[in-house]
Amino acid sequence: MENLTVNIFVNDINKTVAFYKQLGFAITMRVPEQGDLIWTMLTNNNVTIMVQTFESLGNELPDIDRKQLGGALLFYINIKQIRSFFDEIKDKVEVVKGLDKTFYGATEFTIKDVDGYHLTFAENE
Repeated sequence: MENLTVNIFVNDINKTVAFYKQLGFAITMRVPEQGDLIWTMLTNNNVTIMVQTFESLGNELPDIDRKQLGGALLFYINIKQIRSFFDEIKDKVEVVKGLDKTFYGATEFTIKDVDGYHLTFAENE
């Protein structure tokens, strides 16, 4: 195996892209190149997330639940300068758990994106 990139399914791709842009992500690929977006790749340094509409797959993957977003998936993202990043975004997003030092030595905080996915940012200070 070489790497892993998540592909999340969303109901409003434009709203999701706008949310991730607040976190410093940028569109690096998109389909189609012009017109209404159905899939995109967002990147922030070494972190890549693909975002796709349910409709773009049609019935190819019928067991993907189109009713429940978020669910049991959590993104764990290592970053540097966690405290300044937290201060930069805390008033723009839903903070689920504020800055906290864990028993394993990481400083972390968790937010929820517009589709109900949880993102935990961590730094070993």
